[in-house]
This record gives sequence, structure tokens and C-alpha cells, in this order.
Amino acid sequence: MLAEERFAAIQELLQKKRAATVTELAQALDASESTIRRDLILLAGQGKLNKVHGGAVAREDAFDAGEEAMSAKELLNVAEKQAIARYAAKQIQPDDVVFLDAGSTTLMMLDYLQPGGAVIVTSGVMHAQKLVQKGFKAYVPGGMLKPGTEAIVGAEAVQSLSRYNFTKAFLGVNGIALSQGYTTPDPEEALVKSTAMERAYVSYILADSSKFGRVSAVTVAPLDRGCIITDRLPDRTYAKHAIIKEVEPDQ
Repeated sequence: MLAEERFAAIQELLQKKRAATVTELAQALDASESTIRRDLILLAGQGKLNKVHGGAVAREDAFDAGEEAMSAKELLNVAEKQAIARYAAKQIQPDDVVFLDAGSTTLMMLDYLQPGGAVIVTSGVMHAQKLVQKGFKAYVPGGMLKPGTEAIVGAEAVQSLSRYNFTKAFLGVNGIALSQGYTTPDPEEALVKSTAMERAYVSYILADSSKFGRVSAVTVAPLDRGCIITDRLPDRTYAKHAIIKEVEPDQ
């Protein structure tokens, strides 16, 4: 079999199975494992697959042009988001100055927080309301209220956040990809997120496994700028670029 034929066969097999080991590919293509390893390195370099330890997975970088409303997001991957939110909430200490991003998973964090000494600044209107209801002191930046996500965005919001020095920031994103990093559809919301990350000592990205391999219009930050909390890492390659904590949902 010619090299070009092997390349095509490897990509076709990965599209069907999504993942395969070197041994599986070698048997399927009647080639040596050393040959398959060289093929995978070459194809990965061309961006046609993701090479992982012992095999390869198909690339799943899918572009998302739009964004769902907050009410719709709250219904997606609920168990996974709850596990992520519970772990994230445990990272907040009484002496922290925290930025809490607008988003469905960051909103769930509030179910696991008890009022204490932490200072919490949030760009989410729903988040601020819930914080006050629970007895927290909540601070919100000025700016424009964005329909759908109910996030505060715009130049005033960025200017407000630039005055803070956060110990920790907790953010949601629409996509996480190796090349594009953390992405979101709206440029104004992306600027608020990136400003908060710049002003934070540690930034946590709260993202269930469905966000990996997805790309939205605007990059917030590269992968190494955040610590990812997720339910499951579908591709171990990401672990080379960011600190990642996997938390299992309740059964």
C-alpha cells in the first residue's frame, strides 16, 4: 500500500471510530507499527488528526457561529456541570477576591457556596441576584447588559474590571481547541473574560467535555493561561498545554 493510500485509510478509519491505537491501525492496514507511528506523526503535523499516546483520535474542531440563551444552556449536561461547579466552589477561600463570569456552570457554583469573607465581582446579572439572595456582598461592573447570556459587557465593564486584582477568576467558554485556545462568540464578552484573566493570579476555566474541539469566533486566551476543570478529558493532548482537573459527575 502506498503512503498516500495509508494516510487516506487512517483518516477514514478515525472518522468512523473517532479513535484507534497504533496496533489496531497496523492490523487494519497490514503495516508495521513503526510505519503507522511515522504516518501519525506526519498527519498530526498537517493538522489532520490528533496524535495521542499509543494511537490517534480524529480532529473534532467544529466552528460554532452562534450562542444559545442562558435558559437553554442551563438544561445541557447538568450532571457534569454540577460536578464541575461543586469542585470549583471548593477553591474559593475567605480571603479571596474572586471574579465570577456569566455562564450556566459558574451560576451553579453558587449552590455550593456559603457566605464568608470572599469578595466576589461578577459580570452575570443572574449571578449577582443569587449572591445577594444567599447573603453575599456582590459587586457588578458597569456596562451594557447583553441579551441572551445576561452578561455585562462593553468598555465600561472592562474599565471597571481593570481596577481589581483578583486572586481567582472562574470563567465559562464556548470552545476549547489546541490552536485557537479558549473561545467565545461575542467580541465584547471575550474582552471582559480576557481582562478578568489578565487581572487574576489564577484563572479557572469551567468546561464540560463537550466544549473540547469546538471553536467560536473570538479567542479569549491561549490554553496555558487557564486551569481547566472538566468532567472528562476526551484528548490527552490538551494536558500538555494546560493544568486540567477531571471531576466525575454523581452517578
